[in-house]
Amino acid sequence: MECQKGWVSGRVQGVGFRYFVQQCAQRAGLTGYARNLQDGRVEVLLQGPSVRVSQVKILVEQGPAGSSVSSVEWQLVTDTVLSRFTIG
Repeated sequence: MECQKGWVSGRVQGVGFRYFVQQCAQRAGLTGYARNLQDGRVEVLLQGPSVRVSQVKILVEQGPAGSSVSSVEWQLVTDTVLSRFTIG
């Protein structure tokens, strides 16, 4: 089990980015969240098997059509247990 938190910069608000991440995470069986930050970034938390977390991280870094991801800063997180994927 792995938990990664990421801060996604670029054109990532108002383009369906959080819903894209939610769909990717749910298809991979991950829990976590995606939420807009006041500074224009999106914060993402992905939790689940390491291989699946890595696969979804790649999709997050690409983003959905209409978005433009300029950078993602990832950080390993410990002691987090979530039961589902939410959008905030």
